[in-house]
Amino acid sequence: MEITWYGHSCFRITERGMATVVTDPFDSEVVGYSPIKLKAEITTVSCDMPGHNYAKAVKGDSYLITGPGEYERGGVFITGIQTNGQKKKEEEQHNTLYLIDYGHLTVAHLGELTRVPSQADVEGLGNINIALVPVGDGSSLNAAKAAEVISLLEPNIVIPMHYGVPECRMELDPLAKFLKEMGLTQVETLESYKVVGASGLPEETNVVILDRKVMIIEK
Repeated sequence: MEITWYGHSCFRITERGMATVVTDPFDSEVVGYSPIKLKAEITTVSCDMPGHNYAKAVKGDSYLITGPGEYERGGVFITGIQTNGQKKKEEEQHNTLYLIDYGHLTVAHLGELTRVPSQADVEGLGNINIALVPVGDGSSLNAAKAAEVISLLEPNIVIPMHYGVPECRMELDPLAKFLKEMGLTQVETLESYKVVGASGLPEETNVVILDRKVMIIEK
């Protein structure tokens, strides 16, 4: 499996012989990153905001998933679970957390999660190998809440997303705030995260930082 980050909450997840998934494609005019143009068999959208729902950035006949439910394409099983926008807070932006199951590895994309889930909610998610976690506050988890969610989920790998960088126009906390909350001073930074099966994962939770993949799009 290979996971590549394109900025904000957008990742491309690939596995040989199985469907490619793109998560939360963004409108560069709103978010501020350089434009993206990706190909995938499946596109997931966690919430109906331009930083997450710009499906036209994914070319080809991509199967679009925008909410809760169970889905299957190309050997990949996806479960969407609504987290925000429940009855107690009708004004809150709806969010869908996605469990992306490749059989031997499960990736959780938390989308615009805003609150720490209960223990019962966490148990319902099952085993998570890789968690893509928002850490920069704004309309999602702040550093402290992100750290708490990670301690509950206990994934093998955490890849932070949705945080402030110079090219992002959105007001988000920098990654350093999350790393400090996690008590980390040195963290490995990779162009993409690659792993062959669950046996290649660490037993204890590791945080991996991904460099943003910059695309060169010919006009």
